[in-house]
Amino acid sequence: MNNKNIKKDKMADFDAEFVWHPYSSLTEPQPTYHVTGAKGARLYLDDGRELIDGVSSWWACCHGYGNEHLINKITEQLNKLSHVMFAGIRHDAATELVMRLKAILPQELKYVFLADSGSVAVEIAMKMAVQYQSSVNPRRTKFLTVRGGYHGDTMATMSVTDPGTGFSAEYQQYIPQQFFIERPAIPFNDEWKQEAIEPLESFLSAHHDEIAAFILEPVMQGAGGMYFYHPMYLREARRLCSQYDVIMICDEIATGFGRTGRMFACEHAGIVPDIMTLGKGLTGGMMTLSAVAASEKIKDGIALSPARVLMHGPTFMANPLACAAALGSLDLLENNNVCEKTVHIQNVLEDGLRSISGLDVVREVRVLGACGVVELKFPVDTVRMQAFLVNHGVWLRPFGNIIYIYPPFIISDDELKKCIEAVKILVYRLEREENY
Repeated sequence: MNNKNIKKDKMADFDAEFVWHPYSSLTEPQPTYHVTGAKGARLYLDDGRELIDGVSSWWACCHGYGNEHLINKITEQLNKLSHVMFAGIRHDAATELVMRLKAILPQELKYVFLADSGSVAVEIAMKMAVQYQSSVNPRRTKFLTVRGGYHGDTMATMSVTDPGTGFSAEYQQYIPQQFFIERPAIPFNDEWKQEAIEPLESFLSAHHDEIAAFILEPVMQGAGGMYFYHPMYLREARRLCSQYDVIMICDEIATGFGRTGRMFACEHAGIVPDIMTLGKGLTGGMMTLSAVAASEKIKDGIALSPARVLMHGPTFMANPLACAAALGSLDLLENNNVCEKTVHIQNVLEDGLRSISGLDVVREVRVLGACGVVELKFPVDTVRMQAFLVNHGVWLRPFGNIIYIYPPFIISDDELKKCIEAVKILVYRLEREENY
């Protein structure tokens, strides 16, 4: 064994023993794959293999890897200003970014707070809602949400993440206890029935004096099971929140920037929330950055609260490099007709996955925008399935009872079809109960 291989083995051993990976144990660490580079929709492993990334690096790298426009935007900013505190200081990258966001956001969402991660954005949105209510009805301190949702891994965001999804179950004795109702009952493409809104209507009628805000992922629930629900639920929820003066928060961190076939998923219902959170595709996965967009109502309410100011200020808020990356990402989203591309990806996914929808092991196949889902009738073995898929040249990460494809927008048809084919091979193996 040469020195290069010895060093590689030592690095792998060190990583397995001391580097704590997401949702993994250091006592029994999950296997990792050594990525040495990436370009377009492909990851390059140290053993020479190439993998097509079908999940956009946890939904963030929507423009793929190594995009020259994004690299140039960051490099240009790096030579000017890499970081500066945002309290008492402004810089052009942040100002321009908010101007660009306002141009594509609903006009009612006039004010933008730039944070540094999706979970932090949701924390800020929740603080905004509580602070607004402190000047209107201080008793309103709790949050209402729907089952099956996911909003982050920090303490407050875990409190509005369904404990049944496993993300927050370990911490229930520490986190605030919030209100949960059943998730929207009507799937995206089914016929709307007005009784589907009754659980929300009944709960708000009985408990609105306790509730600061209703928070949910619009149209598409992500890590809670990739469930797509009817847009009319959002429209009716907007009506009820306005009726009871409950703040409506739409978490668009996973759904925003074209993923569902619209620039923002709220557009499917034609509604505007009081607060919207953004992240992931905001920078095309180049840097960590998030944004919280709020209405004039929220701005005015916070100004009347006891503190009078929003008491939040992350160290890397509005980091210039991240803002530059976001400006580059918005260029690509606007110039490349992202929603048209998303609809094309949807068509390819629907055509490719249709043939497995009737298998005994499959509960449902569903597609919305650039997201294709195979829901099984039993839980997946993430480690084994991921290894199987890697051996077929694709990078996907099944979870729960879900196998899904969430590709970068720049993926070619051939690359997307390879992801689809790998999923189909896996599901057919499961159908035949083979030892995959």
